[in-house]
Amino acid sequence: MKDPHNYAKVGYSMIVVSASLAAIAIIGLFIADDVLLADNWARDHTAHFNECKANDFVAEDCVKYRERINNEASGIYVDPAKWK
Repeated sequence: MKDPHNYAKVGYSMIVVSASLAAIAIIGLFIADDVLLADNWARDHTAHFNECKANDFVAEDCVKYRERINNEASGIYVDPAKWK
């Protein structure tokens, strides 16, 4: 059986894999002090949404939620006349 001689492709693949693992490790080091980083982001966004919901999405920073409400799937109905 003939040897395929694809050592160069395998070598480059190993370099790419090791570089991606190194990048993951570096990212892990940067967020190591806050292991619940994504959880904190989710809690902050949920608190912001609930604050906007309590104020009927009138504030300027609540505009991004307006197109997602007033439908059956969301179950949140607000009178659009309040937004003007």
